[in-house]
Amino acid sequence: MAYDVIVLGSGPGGYPAAIRASQLGLKVAIIERELLGGICLNWGCIPTKALLKSAQVFDYMKHSTNYGIDASGVQQNFPSVIKRSRGVADKMSKGVQFLMKKNKIDVIMGNGVLKAKGQIEVTSSDGKKQLVEGKYIIIATGGRSRELPSMKIDGKKIIGYREAMVLPEQPRSMIIVGSGAIGSEFAYFYNSLGTKVTIVEFLPRVVPVEDEDVSKELEKQFKKQGIDIFTNSEVTSVDTSGPGVKAKVKTPNGETTMEAEILLSAVGIVANIENAGLEQLGIKTDKGKITVDKYQQTNVPGFYAIGDCTPGQALAHVATKEGINAAEHIANLEKKYAHLPEPLDYNNIPGCTYCSPEIASVGYTEKAAKDAGYEVKVGKFPFMASGKASAAGSTEGFVKVVFDAKYGEFLGAHMIGAAVTDMIAEVVVARKLETTYHEILNSVHPHPTMSEALKEATAAAYGEAIDI
Repeated sequence: MAYDVIVLGSGPGGYPAAIRASQLGLKVAIIERELLGGICLNWGCIPTKALLKSAQVFDYMKHSTNYGIDASGVQQNFPSVIKRSRGVADKMSKGVQFLMKKNKIDVIMGNGVLKAKGQIEVTSSDGKKQLVEGKYIIIATGGRSRELPSMKIDGKKIIGYREAMVLPEQPRSMIIVGSGAIGSEFAYFYNSLGTKVTIVEFLPRVVPVEDEDVSKELEKQFKKQGIDIFTNSEVTSVDTSGPGVKAKVKTPNGETTMEAEILLSAVGIVANIENAGLEQLGIKTDKGKITVDKYQQTNVPGFYAIGDCTPGQALAHVATKEGINAAEHIANLEKKYAHLPEPLDYNNIPGCTYCSPEIASVGYTEKAAKDAGYEVKVGKFPFMASGKASAAGSTEGFVKVVFDAKYGEFLGAHMIGAAVTDMIAEVVVARKLETTYHEILNSVHPHPTMSEALKEATAAAYGEAIDI
């Protein structure tokens, strides 16, 4: 069959692109080699949040006396925790199957390779090949765990995030290399369930893309939870010949050997662009990513690329918007959509890490704003001073805001604490609307809520704080 649009990959970029294209009157097929929903729904965003919720519930139970409740003797069941997570993922994947049927999108299972303009060869699991044709192709092949030469993933003793979600038994000890979102989330999860966790971070601080104050706070909270942290440190080799792993680690204090049952490599992701047929079509790549313009078009007409295989932030919500934009651009070319989509502002993309305490941020850090030439006003409000946080027993962390001193422009916000991944959306919308400090201060925030911290931090930046 010939299609208007073929989407290669059904992750959080691919399946929304397919749905939006179908909504706009285009005939759509989607090609998926594994499971509908891609990594995010099956092996990433969704099942990890299920794991983290189990860890959080267990934390509550362990500290129930803090809330006047005696729940002594509570134990976690590791296989049941894993089973619940897989159940949540399966349910979400089935939801995508329903959406494909609802939107009359043909699903073709198999491995797709670009063959020519408007053509993808699909090889099914039983080896059968078919040629699928379409006027436009959206490449949404995603990414996978990055492997370092010193830590080759074997799936048993040296693992990536996929294996970390389905371990048959809980390890007594674990070394986690990398403290970005993936590393920090698994560090919290396994530590909460009783695994002895050690984090090794190559850069000078944990969660290195975040504001420095946030990094310091997370390190403090993680150490309080019993997690060992080594920054400015590098794993140079790993020996798996014994019952566990022995990692040689170069630290600021010299080389040391760390031992654990398992090592989790969480050193980022790499795009899935090999053996996809890009070279024979002349589709340009740079630094392992497909080069695209502001409408997600590659250099070859008719081919688009979105999500983790392109240079934007490797985040599910970025992939979703890029996919929708690609579909709308195609529909505009086909005279089925009245206007061009609005390109993404990659400086207004929220980033979230779902460990405990949570982290959420958007826009400039204080340092980045100063480096960009801004004179800044910075405000900070600790959750220790929040009535809702005190009532909830979640007083760790703070909200930090950065404003341009000259015009009051909202440059960025950086949060660490309970529920901040839900709070950050206010800042994203505020920045999109070009809001200044004045509008935040004069928007009445409900009391008692965690969200009041944003208004109070803004007030602190301008010397008007009430509660600190």
